[in-house]
Amino acid sequence: MEDNNKLNERERNADKVIQNHMIWSMGAGFIPVPIADFFAVSAIQLDMIRQLAKLYDIDFKETEGKAVITSLTGSGLARLGARAVKFIPGVGSVIGGVTMAVLSGASSYALGEVFKKHFETGGTFLDFDPARLKKYYNEKFEKGKEYAQKIRKEQEEHSSTVKKSARHESFDLVDQLEKIAKLKEDGILSDEEFEIMKKKVLDAARKNS
Repeated sequence: MEDNNKLNERERNADKVIQNHMIWSMGAGFIPVPIADFFAVSAIQLDMIRQLAKLYDIDFKETEGKAVITSLTGSGLARLGARAVKFIPGVGSVIGGVTMAVLSGASSYALGEVFKKHFETGGTFLDFDPARLKKYYNEKFEKGKEYAQKIRKEQEEHSSTVKKSARHESFDLVDQLEKIAKLKEDGILSDEEFEIMKKKVLDAARKNS
């Protein structure tokens, strides 16, 4: 029972490592320079493999990690870079950045899933066979695209909600200040009372911001 708990915990930790690096890869995918993007994503993926190897007590060597990344993702990332170069600067780069972000995240997700499966079945870098695992990588890449698009959509919705909330608070503050200004103008509030009320409104706004 204890062994099963350890295995389940290790698997959960592996999933967390993959998810985190997938999100970081998506962030790197927004870098406007394709070559910079390529190296940023590769570095993130290498770190992901390093952490997964440590989690499964597998000896890690950077040269082996790089070789495996290239064997599974090299041609794909190269195509992504070439594709990004073709986008029109200023307009297309934004569209390309979004596309690159999703595909970069999908690539990292697929790579992480491949290594998780390989390490869980007792594999190491010495018996890693890219040709045998390429099909599994491709399957996970397609799933990773859907996952990455979902994450990007959630991030955009969250960002939109935060902006709307900030705008609402801003309008609410202006409305309150206008009301107490009208009370002063109508002679209901003295200058001193107006300043006290205004300070209270502004202090409350600062605390909520």
